[in-house]
Amino acid sequence: MPNEELWKQLLALDASRTARRAKCQYTDDPPRYCLALLNSKYTVDLSAKKITADKDSSQAPFIEELCILAYLINAQNLPIADKLTPPQALPGGQFFFRGLHKLGTEELEKTFGPHPEQLYRAAKRFGAKKRKFGDASIELYILPRVPLTIVVWRADDQFPARASILFDQTAPAQLPLDALWAATNLTVKTLIKPAEKSD
Repeated sequence: MPNEELWKQLLALDASRTARRAKCQYTDDPPRYCLALLNSKYTVDLSAKKITADKDSSQAPFIEELCILAYLINAQNLPIADKLTPPQALPGGQFFFRGLHKLGTEELEKTFGPHPEQLYRAAKRFGAKKRKFGDASIELYILPRVPLTIVVWRADDQFPARASILFDQTAPAQLPLDALWAATNLTVKTLIKPAEKSD
């Protein structure tokens, strides 16, 4: 089973404490967590070791499952620091977020650089709120304790488009870097899909 080791770790934890740490709901008949990933609700069935999307009861794909399991295992009951940090400034981030673990800023630049305002339309279904950075910027929650800020600068005759991905300073306490990378790139891919369809 994919993510078997993560399931093993989760099942060993106290469920009520896990729910408080992860800021989600837990019920024990049958034992399950309910939480949101990118503003969509998921059910984590502990007996069946299965995660399903509430909207259509479909099984969560590998990446969604990985992100949810890693979050439930690692999340901490901490307030948001409200201090934005680039990925390279996170502990270990300078060496991790490069090469194969590079974040999807190029995809954001390609999709939203010509028309940054499209970022707002693409992010609306995630309950994102506007921020006052660049030519367009948003803050959305990947998971209940993991906000993400995306900033886009418009391409023009003199400068190419630019995009930045920023984390709250508490992000590494909620997810290990590999899961944070996976969750962020999942967010980028989900954001650019509706924008690509409208082109």
